[in-house]
Amino acid sequence: MSAESILQTFNLGKRYGQRWAVKQLNLDIKRADVFGFLGPNGAGKSTTIRMLLSLIKPTEGSVSLFGHELHRHRAQALKSVGGIVEKPDFYLYLSAVRNLEIVGALNGGIHRARIFEVLDLVGLRGRERDKVKTYSHGMKQRLGIAQALLSNPDMVILDEPTSGLDPQGMKEVRGLITHLSRDQQKTVVLSSHLLNEVEHVATRMAIINKGELVVQGGVHELLNQGEGFVLLQAEPKRAVKRVLKASTKIVSKFVDEPDCIKIFMDFADVPALNQSLVRNGVRVQAIVPRRSLEDYFLSITESEDSRR
Repeated sequence: MSAESILQTFNLGKRYGQRWAVKQLNLDIKRADVFGFLGPNGAGKSTTIRMLLSLIKPTEGSVSLFGHELHRHRAQALKSVGGIVEKPDFYLYLSAVRNLEIVGALNGGIHRARIFEVLDLVGLRGRERDKVKTYSHGMKQRLGIAQALLSNPDMVILDEPTSGLDPQGMKEVRGLITHLSRDQQKTVVLSSHLLNEVEHVATRMAIINKGELVVQGGVHELLNQGEGFVLLQAEPKRAVKRVLKASTKIVSKFVDEPDCIKIFMDFADVPALNQSLVRNGVRVQAIVPRRSLEDYFLSITESEDSRR
């Protein structure tokens, strides 16, 4: 049984004057996804998120959230959604607690215990009474996520949540996203241009370029298509290299690493290479296809640009 779709867009588009910021975008996000929404700066990610949160109206197309058409049933559709867009804004001379109390009041009132619960979740307990002006950039980002979680939504939409963070801050946000998905069963939509960050946490993804959808699907499935590299552990090394040198039709090149051999080739040819190795008396211990999200992203966006 396929997972339930809880956010879908249908030919969604936004035009400013004669320029389409987003054009004919069709997204399909499943329950409990960590959905990476990727693209270069200026690709239309933030514009799309603003439309998903009903902060701006689309020029064309529609959005369905939890079975409700967003334009017609805005309150019902957004009832189970929380989000932050780009840099979250706060009253800098008020505490984190007071900021969240104000947001809660604007949304019909939030129990005080929930405020402390989300502050604990994002790691701000102990600093909750301090004025936000004393917070680091990373702490403000985490407070923004706390604000998005305040109403205990089923879906959280985060626009560039690791932007400007140091490595430790990025690690903390990654851990929080993983916790929300794995332990609290929340759907997380994560917009970013930092591909290595998304690769650590996303289960499914879409790549947008110049306002248009390029590709969409499971991260594992997409990264195991086309050419990348294979990590091979096998003995004896001399026989392995002899086979690789004779396999120029399927092996682009190979590099001898300390504990394995790194082979650049099309993933579709891995079974043929494995058979050739075994046939020549090689003991194959492990043969693992690998490609980074950055490699995939560049190959997809560059090929898309060349067709335009």
